[in-house]
Amino acid sequence: MTDITSKYADFESLREQAVALHREGLSRRQIRDRLLVNNNDILNRLLEGEPAPEWTKRPNTKDELREKARELRRRGMTYDRIQVELGCSKSSISLWVRDLPKPARNRTQEEASAIARRGWEATLHRRETERRKTQQDATDEIGAMSDRELFLLGVGLYWSEGSKSKPHRLAERVTFINSDPRMIEVFLTWLQLLGVSAQQLRFHVHIHETADVTAAEQYWRDLTGADSASFGKTSIKKHNPRTNRKNVGEGYRGCLVVRVLKSADLYRRIEGWWCGIVGAAKRADHQNRT
Repeated sequence: MTDITSKYADFESLREQAVALHREGLSRRQIRDRLLVNNNDILNRLLEGEPAPEWTKRPNTKDELREKARELRRRGMTYDRIQVELGCSKSSISLWVRDLPKPARNRTQEEASAIARRGWEATLHRRETERRKTQQDATDEIGAMSDRELFLLGVGLYWSEGSKSKPHRLAERVTFINSDPRMIEVFLTWLQLLGVSAQQLRFHVHIHETADVTAAEQYWRDLTGADSASFGKTSIKKHNPRTNRKNVGEGYRGCLVVRVLKSADLYRRIEGWWCGIVGAAKRADHQNRT
């Protein structure tokens, strides 16, 4: 009975600390790191019933736009003019102001078309601004990454994008190919974490013949920081005029293949790590999540 009481008291004490930090505005990650609570289930229990900090709540911009739209409608503006002013869709404006009187129309068809075009441009600009803000907010949420987090991310990244050995084609070697330079950078950083040296890496560029091959080769050398000797012969793909390729233009640099020499043992460990992740995710108690 004494042990149970002691554990309960310890939990309540920890909960008081967690709640206090939460009300100060600290994020769940910050609380976890401050209190050294590495189990998400326990953290959830500590903060059970606590509302999210105010700084995590996004303002309802729709309410503000709605009031502005109604004010502009009262001034006699049409849907097109309101769209130009606010950058929101006409369907939303219609819902917001349909109970208000319609203004008299005193413009030509050409003038109406010009206003409609400006309204659509304003809508696209607002959407792009919102998209970039959402993306930046999400980027900021990540913060610092621990070695363990990078390790687990790298395992999942390789098992989704890297080459795998098949029962009908045994090939236990680490090979990764991607056209996204950010994916390549994360993968190379992960290999460094695993202790793979630069001398173990070999690179090959795969690219269509219609692209600027020389510029692409230089781009990948600059990105990886590897010397020319680490790059093998570039693989050129013949252009098929019957296909409608979208990966064209200055931003197209083909794909980069990254191979790790003598990597059979590393491949087997990656496969084992992935099996471990799958097994941990399946466990109902989630005790292995940290």
